[in-house]
Amino acid sequence: MNLSMLWENRPQAAAVILFGIGLATLLLNQNLIRKIIGFSFMDSAVFLFLASEGYIAGRAAPIQNPASPLPASAFVNPIPAGLVLTGIVVSVSVTALMLALTVRLWQRYHTLNLDEIIRLARREEE
Repeated sequence: MNLSMLWENRPQAAAVILFGIGLATLLLNQNLIRKIIGFSFMDSAVFLFLASEGYIAGRAAPIQNPASPLPASAFVNPIPAGLVLTGIVVSVSVTALMLALTVRLWQRYHTLNLDEIIRLARREEE
């Protein structure tokens, strides 16, 4: 692999690294707060990747000036930016829901260790 290619694609490489960190955190930790943080890392990595793919150097924001109209090829595509903004709103909502459920689990079981919560829940079923 050529290092100049990696340098040109550094936002995408950073997104892949962030996603890997988030996935490892999600899979390897039993603490629910750490799992939520890992999930947030993965969300941020996806948003970074989408934003970096939607950006085209040398093009303007898609705002048309009636006094001096430009061709459509002079603008970046606004769809990736819209997807990122929508994804951020959904991500914040999901994170808030996960944190609220984590607070309820803490109140009920007095632990955030997922294995311990499962063990205590099974004991309650018996």
